[in-house]
Amino acid sequence: MTHHTIQMGQPGRRTVLGLGAVAALTFLPPGREAHASPVPDHKLPALSAAGLPLLTGRLRHTTVLQSFGFDEPRGHIYALQIVEGGVRLPGEKTARTHAERAKSGDLCLNRLAMDGSPAGHMYLKGFGHGGALGIEASATAATLWTEWDANPASGYGRGICRFRFTDGRILSRADSGLRGYRPVPGSTTNYAALDAPKRRLLLRYKKNGAPRFALYDLDRFQAGTYRPLLDMAQPGADSGLPFQGMALYGSFAYQLLGSAYGARNPSSSGGNTRLYRIDLRTGRVVHEQVEHTALHLSPREPEGLAVLREGTPRLCLGLTEGPVGGRGFRLYYKALS
Repeated sequence: MTHHTIQMGQPGRRTVLGLGAVAALTFLPPGREAHASPVPDHKLPALSAAGLPLLTGRLRHTTVLQSFGFDEPRGHIYALQIVEGGVRLPGEKTARTHAERAKSGDLCLNRLAMDGSPAGHMYLKGFGHGGALGIEASATAATLWTEWDANPASGYGRGICRFRFTDGRILSRADSGLRGYRPVPGSTTNYAALDAPKRRLLLRYKKNGAPRFALYDLDRFQAGTYRPLLDMAQPGADSGLPFQGMALYGSFAYQLLGSAYGARNPSSSGGNTRLYRIDLRTGRVVHEQVEHTALHLSPREPEGLAVLREGTPRLCLGLTEGPVGGRGFRLYYKALS
């Protein structure tokens, strides 16, 4: 791989905190899936309450945050965004528009210190939309899991991959420095979330236009054994709301749906952002709510979920703010019940 350093402005950024509790998962035989309909559940006060502010910041580009994750041992936050228009990377003959970057699946991977200050970046060419980011942190390094191999017709990934962060590097989807996986042939919009301590990987994918979740044993997945512990329809997909992020912690998955304020989603309505908690032992939604965090933001588009584990476990969610061409973001957190 060739290393390239891009000289651009580097705006400031953010930080977050963690999560807990896990139980065994039951293997489902091929062809069987868990029932995903909501069931009555006791209230979860911490999740039901509005999130508390954690960080306000900006990314390297003016485009919106797509997803984020934490490398707690090294004190880093990683965040994905689509490359903004007008940028010409080394080896490119001309600068490209934002629409061209989105269709090609070209991403900027930002690394931040936990105080939000810039701590490096990479470019990922031909990867996807950046809808989720998994972090596998060890004592010596962090391995990142992202969407990979963008479909040229849509810009969304047909698989997922893992790689190590190298500041200033431009990584292409065909680079030998990454390991790619195609667990569901013919699928698209492949996103990954990890619970690395429990060795679990959650995949969100679309097959024949239908979004689904699949849960895997991480070690078997890395070895190329794609036999899911659970495979289920994505809850809330019939709502028509955009998928905006997911996180995995123990026996539970969390997902975020919703869109920015606009004519069909006025701020006076409180917004349409929804937060789900899904029990992966059964595939059932055990908590679902309209999310009331930071109703004052504009345009308040939900963008990303992640978990901070150290101290009090916390679920963190991202929200955009600021005008077109100058988007910033804010992170909020709430304790996990």
